[in-house]
Amino acid sequence: MNLKGEITMKLGVIGCGLMASAIMEGIVNNKLMNPEDITAADKFEASRERAKKNIGVCVTADNKEAAGQDILLIAIQPELYPAVLEEIKETVRANGTIIWTIAAGVTLAEVHQHVGSDVKVVRTMPNTCATVGAAVTAVVANDNVTEEEVHTLMGLIGGFGIAEQLDESKLNGIIPVTGSSPAMVFMLIDAMANGAAREGFTWDQAVKFSAQAVKGSAEMVLKSGRHPAALQNQVCTPGGITIEMVKRLEAFGFRNAVMEAMQACTEDLD
Repeated sequence: MNLKGEITMKLGVIGCGLMASAIMEGIVNNKLMNPEDITAADKFEASRERAKKNIGVCVTADNKEAAGQDILLIAIQPELYPAVLEEIKETVRANGTIIWTIAAGVTLAEVHQHVGSDVKVVRTMPNTCATVGAAVTAVVANDNVTEEEVHTLMGLIGGFGIAEQLDESKLNGIIPVTGSSPAMVFMLIDAMANGAAREGFTWDQAVKFSAQAVKGSAEMVLKSGRHPAALQNQVCTPGGITIEMVKRLEAFGFRNAVMEAMQACTEDLD
């Protein structure tokens, strides 16, 4: 496939779990690659068949086959990385494959330890919103990845959301902001829907209204360039019912609970 009219590349994937599927779906749904240009490997047949049926990608049980592509997305649990990297290192080195990792806590140095310091590695922190083209992905490339390759990868990753290059020291800190935060936002929408259902709306209406309100609020922040607190004040009429809602949220520690929850995401990584 021709990536944005510039470079022909093929993608290999090791692991067909939730995150890998989200990324593959984002790539295919946003027409960044044709499904036949993606080869996904997984040791479980059920996972392979699900990826083949739902996304249309080529599947294999052989990690080395996936590693023989231009770019290799490794989407497995962090504790499995050492064994898999040792298994594929010769294939990666022979093909000049760019390793694309998404595991929290697995550093560039740890990848180099298993495949060599001269291999091209891009470390990223994405989230599951890739499936709807709205992911947030932090990107760190090692010095072996050329500027052109970084540009290509940023186009690929940014094609299913926002891609931002960061220093590696910032990656652990971004996990609660982007990687884990969808779970928190889903909880918020669920709570809002419960509140709406309590007022007599149907569940379909309650969920739709709540989700749209969150989506619209996020769009206002992104498009206005204004601080969220300023937008909050804009909604809160002095003496009105919305400021009473904000007061009640503050009384129950809403913002502090969010910040404490985000801190908990990175405590084990520090």
